[in-house]
Amino acid sequence: MRRREFAAVICGIVLWPSARGAAQPRARKLRIAIATAQPRTASFWTAFDRRLRELDYVDGENLTIHFRFVRRLEGYSTAMSELVGLSPDILVATGPEAALKAAVEAGPTLPIVMIAADYDPIALGYARSLAKPGGNVTGVVFQQIELAVKRAQLFKEALPGLSAASVLWDAASADQWQEIRHARAELGLRIADIGLREQPHDYGAALASLATEHRRALLVCMSPIFFRDREAIVAAAQRHQTATMFGLREFVEAGGLLSYGASLSGLYRRAADYIVRIAQGAAPSDLPIEQPTKFELHINLKTAIALGLTIPPTLLARADEVIE
Repeated sequence: MRRREFAAVICGIVLWPSARGAAQPRARKLRIAIATAQPRTASFWTAFDRRLRELDYVDGENLTIHFRFVRRLEGYSTAMSELVGLSPDILVATGPEAALKAAVEAGPTLPIVMIAADYDPIALGYARSLAKPGGNVTGVVFQQIELAVKRAQLFKEALPGLSAASVLWDAASADQWQEIRHARAELGLRIADIGLREQPHDYGAALASLATEHRRALLVCMSPIFFRDREAIVAAAQRHQTATMFGLREFVEAGGLLSYGASLSGLYRRAADYIVRIAQGAAPSDLPIEQPTKFELHINLKTAIALGLTIPPTLLARADEVIE
């Protein structure tokens, strides 16, 4: 059901190794370094490791993966500096712009594979274009900013008659909030924003501060901190009987109402492909940056029933997955 589709933004097809034995690992260990706000046990890291194994790179054998866990956005700089001190061959920058910025500053000459989940690396100058990055940064870009308004539209479709909602955002997802704010008239929604800055976030208090009409529906912008705190966000929403819209399936698995976005596991598998290509001698400047082209709608029907909501049959029919 969840077929992974990606577009390499060039006039042709980029051929990637696709089966065990296709890769040709080097005699010495490949060393990659990753600073992340997500636990090593997350399902997408499992998908990442599995893809590397498929390409004959096995952690502990011919591969060493150095991880640094980051709790706050400002922690990426220190983490990347520490990782560069371990002399890695490739840096992996996942999630917010802060991760990529720290990687570029700490390792300006090292190959960097990004999984850009919350920003536009072209607009911010990290690469010249999708087709021809032109520097030491390449990887995968998840179009969260472009999808922000689409999620709001789907949310309104799921809740007929919705006229007021709220948007939860933080420093890593401010661009998404701005897109929604600018589209308020088009959406026909009165929107209250909840901008959270200081951690740890108190999601229950944030919802309680809203007027009743805005507390009915909450659209959560995508950020690494919100992803890490997804169970706490969902629990707070459930206490306040708030319908929720997210950007990733994992939130719906945790009890959120709706999500619309690409597969995280798919993104991380593609990042593994980039790492192997670079390990085999490809230059990051020659590897086009990819964007997912397959987006999935997930609906938690159990949550809808608990909230006393009836999801329109037309939307249920379009869903890629309905959790019952």
